[in-house]
Amino acid sequence: MKMISAIIKPFKLDEVREALAELGIEGMTVVDVKGFGRQRGHTELYRGAEYQVDFIPKIKLEIATHSENCQRVVDTLTQAANTGKIGDGKIFVYDLEQIVRIRTGELDEEAI
Repeated sequence: MKMISAIIKPFKLDEVREALAELGIEGMTVVDVKGFGRQRGHTELYRGAEYQVDFIPKIKLEIATHSENCQRVVDTLTQAANTGKIGDGKIFVYDLEQIVRIRTGELDEEAI
């Protein structure tokens, strides 16, 4: 089992969700986050005053999936979240040791 964690631009969320639904992904966790990468934030103009925005709003998706489905999910995320501009985000993939569904007690693959 794998956990896929993706940081994407907020306006890409609906497009990513629809692409994952077509792939058969039934659930994910979505969290509003802030951060920066190589672009180190950006400068904005408000009422004639310039100010630095250090942390840019992003969306973090967490998706638990079967190991054999992992690359398809990563490829789908990459295609759906891509704008071709700096700050598109990152995808992290790591192993899941155990999953337990609280309501039923199902374990691992059955709990996904």
